[in-house]
Amino acid sequence: MAPLFDAYIIVDWSAAARPVSGANSIWICVLERGASGSLTSSSFNPTTRLEARQLILEAAIDLIARGRRILIGFDFAMGYPAGTAKALGLDIETTPPWRAMHDFLARHVVEAEDNSNDRFALAASMNGSMTGTAHPFWGVPASKEAPTLAARKGDFSALGSLPEHRLAEGWIKSEFQANPKTVWQLLGAGAVGSQSLLGIATAAHLREHLPDARVWPFETGFGDLTAKRLENTSCILAEIYPSTLSVSPKTGEILDLAQVRMLSNHFESLDSAGILGGAFDLPDSISDGEIHKIIDEEGWILAK
Repeated sequence: MAPLFDAYIIVDWSAAARPVSGANSIWICVLERGASGSLTSSSFNPTTRLEARQLILEAAIDLIARGRRILIGFDFAMGYPAGTAKALGLDIETTPPWRAMHDFLARHVVEAEDNSNDRFALAASMNGSMTGTAHPFWGVPASKEAPTLAARKGDFSALGSLPEHRLAEGWIKSEFQANPKTVWQLLGAGAVGSQSLLGIATAAHLREHLPDARVWPFETGFGDLTAKRLENTSCILAEIYPSTLSVSPKTGEILDLAQVRMLSNHFESLDSAGILGGAFDLPDSISDGEIHKIIDEEGWILAK
């Protein structure tokens, strides 16, 4: 069976507020399979999100122009817990909730050339729209606390609260013995909320500017992915989770670089073995009602 993809772009995102390189910054690995099956790998460490966005876009456009099909994996959540778009008052009658959220963030995230951003102000505004309180987003420097954004977590057990976690995070925790953080936590050790808030805006930009790109599973549905199902697709954008893989950095290698390098090789090896397509399906434990939540709004994590 021929591989589904010809190239793999794996991205380790960052919410840094200044240009930064090295550990805890953005790392990108581009792995391409040649006609003879040989592999070419390149790694990049852009210092800002805008630089990274342009780098990914240019690399993908070049690959697509050469007839290459791409899998792009991002290590941030591509969706929010079910009910978020409705709570924000977004139009979910004519637009799927996930798309309404992506469009909202694409419009409202403000990024500057120096890597500064407005994530705390935006989260405070979103909390104001959803609950009028400092909930559900939380985690902020003391100097930036506001009536609608606090340093400490709110009460997710309260009646009417949005869920603290997505279904995908529960699955990752049970299947891979990982400890995924909630998308609502913006600051603190292991927090992913800021990366997701800013990253979704970049994913939306790439989807808009890459011809025939699709976001999995929102636009593809679930099921074993096949070449036939990808006939009119140049690129799949998917959420990944690096902790699903045991990463062993080379001597002196930065962990973030090791993660994107090993994940790109992992997906390529699954693809070459003809088994990557199965990773785009859901586990049998997911109910019909949960599938709708996942496809409509929450998203899922590509892992095998």
